[in-house]
Amino acid sequence: MSTNYYKATYILSLFIYGTIGLVLRYISLPVEFVVICRGILGSLTMVIITKLTGKKLDFKPFKKVGKWFVLSGICLGFNWITLFAAYKVTTVAIASLCNYMAPIIVIFLAALLFKDKLKPISIVCIFVAFIGIALVSGVTLDGIAGVNLKGVALGFMAAAGFTGMVLCNKKGGDVPVYEKAIIQLISASLTALPYFLINNWGEPLNFDLQSVLLILLLGVVHSGIAYTFYFGAITKIDVQSFALLGYTEPIVSVLVSVIILHESMTLLGVIGAVMVLGAAIVNEMAQVKKVPQG
Repeated sequence: MSTNYYKATYILSLFIYGTIGLVLRYISLPVEFVVICRGILGSLTMVIITKLTGKKLDFKPFKKVGKWFVLSGICLGFNWITLFAAYKVTTVAIASLCNYMAPIIVIFLAALLFKDKLKPISIVCIFVAFIGIALVSGVTLDGIAGVNLKGVALGFMAAAGFTGMVLCNKKGGDVPVYEKAIIQLISASLTALPYFLINNWGEPLNFDLQSVLLILLLGVVHSGIAYTFYFGAITKIDVQSFALLGYTEPIVSVLVSVIILHESMTLLGVIGAVMVLGAAIVNEMAQVKKVPQG
């Protein structure tokens, strides 16, 4: 498969992730429980897909590198836990903004650990995109005084978890997609389990049909299918494109909230969205020009 194919599937996974907030809005069960279900159902979905397509799961290639994907799953679970904890003590905008420092962290750590060459145009575009995210989120200088520091700390911890997940995938190398996704999703669920038990011990779970159906949607589509695309792309595209295109997810989240949930979007938010998309286009055009012709 070409690099463009993996970029396309990566963007598709981000579009799917961008609708998670909408789906969660209509689930009445604890978010921690939903997170655990996502990992379990996502893993089962991948197992079923391999059976239906006649493929066999082969974990032999993971004897030497499996530890990196277990660590990646732990980092992913840590990201889920801290991000949702941040949502509880601060605004979604602040938590998301801090979490999306991760792409910038990934680029510089990848350059340090994997000797990836830093492209000046990509660095500029990423910072432009991050400023755009700040405008989209509604966080302005006038509002900094009221920011909850605990929420900010949790948001940056979520960014650290996301960074660890990406870097561990890079370290693990190019191995079968389904197997590595299954390992990571199961590890993420097991990581989130203690958090769920501590925060919900003794509390009854009140199931309703709508919540059950939406959890199934999150598990099958938002986890099983989307993570197959996502983890399949991590080792196939360069880290700058991976980081920059990652800003597609929050933009989709904002558009979904405006179009479907009828939440307001300011002029600054519109400008921010244009900055993010513009930065992504400029970065991709710059990389295309560097590809030898003929």
